[in-house]
Amino acid sequence: MMKANAARIALVVALGVGLAGCTSIRESRGYVVDALLTNAIQPGIDNQRSVEMTLGRPSFVSQYGEPTWYYISSVNARRPFARTRISAHSVLAVQFDDAGNVSDTNRSGIDQVVYLSPDGAKTPTLGRERGFFEDLFGNIGQVGAPGAGGAGGPP
Repeated sequence: MMKANAARIALVVALGVGLAGCTSIRESRGYVVDALLTNAIQPGIDNQRSVEMTLGRPSFVSQYGEPTWYYISSVNARRPFARTRISAHSVLAVQFDDAGNVSDTNRSGIDQVVYLSPDGAKTPTLGRERGFFEDLFGNIGQVGAPGAGGAGGPP
């Protein structure tokens, strides 16, 4: 009787350990969202310094157009022997006017994420296809040609 109970307990423990190994792993990437802090940013009241003191440095800063700071957060779920999937994604965009004051805040979620599916191992590009020998010998005679500058070109 005791051997049967010990075998059942061992079986239950083995199943528990086996199932624990199959749970998904959650990992946060990027900015860790705190709703209280992100809701505290007020257009017309805050400026770049106060936003940086409240939220920290942004994940990305816009290079063109209106100055915008982006705070990007993703939570990935990964199961054993499977691909990683995004389970939560959010972007907080804080726009500033020319004086550095907050003019607008925008939030977007996982519904705005675009999943790309590449077509094969090649990415199509515009232009002409060059072969191996054209790549190897294509520049012979080009260096110093008229109009190209350099040693043989016009001064």
